[in-house]
Amino acid sequence: MAEMLEIAGRKLSSRLIIGTGKYETYSQNAEAAEAAGAEMVTVAVRRVNLTDKDKPLLVDYLDPEKYIYLPNTAGCFTADDAIRTLRLAREAGDWNLVKLEVLADQKTLYPDMEETLSAAKLLIKDGFEVMVYCSDDPVYARKLEDAGCCAIMPLGSLIGSGLGIINPVNIRLIVEQSSVPVIVDAGVGTASDAAVAMELGCDGVLMNTAIAEAKDPILMASAMKHAVIAGREAYLAGRMAKKRYADPSSPLAGLI
Repeated sequence: MAEMLEIAGRKLSSRLIIGTGKYETYSQNAEAAEAAGAEMVTVAVRRVNLTDKDKPLLVDYLDPEKYIYLPNTAGCFTADDAIRTLRLAREAGDWNLVKLEVLADQKTLYPDMEETLSAAKLLIKDGFEVMVYCSDDPVYARKLEDAGCCAIMPLGSLIGSGLGIINPVNIRLIVEQSSVPVIVDAGVGTASDAAVAMELGCDGVLMNTAIAEAKDPILMASAMKHAVIAGREAYLAGRMAKKRYADPSSPLAGLI
């Protein structure tokens, strides 16, 4: 596990990125981040208090000197809204590395890929380093990388669904064709889902609800940490071939 995850020149020991929404308190969020061993946290610019000093501030609990803040455009349904949100984030916190998501509808929170690609191109032209939430479509994933996105983030399944990796074939196709990090974003429900994502060759996993809505968020954060490590090591080790018939562990030669 000595190999580090590098995103836009930033090197991370942890391949687990966590969110900052749905926790009961910022304090619980901070405990979860510590238990997860996370070094990067994603922040919904529209929903998390970053500037109002009369209310609890996220930065008082998750130190920006310790964690890389990744502003995201959760809640944006057009390219224009996403671009405006991230420009405001850059003015507020001087953040240049961002997570882009442009949603198609409230029911599925599925990405609108046409709007996403349009926004990505404009943001990159404006000097942003864009990590992009996208569908598990290898064609659009390639277009986003060609546009200059620094990380491709296909969904495992619908945001907040906990359904896990529902299309492993497409995730693997995206991994095989990509020269930038591939990070599964959305749909992870439990530790085995995170391990599956990593065993497919993904470079990392981003999650929020799976930890924040667990009965014990801190314990689940720890479980996710170990799952990501185990999945990565299994991928690097190279799994055994699947076989149609039994193959004895002990050699048959020399039996008495």
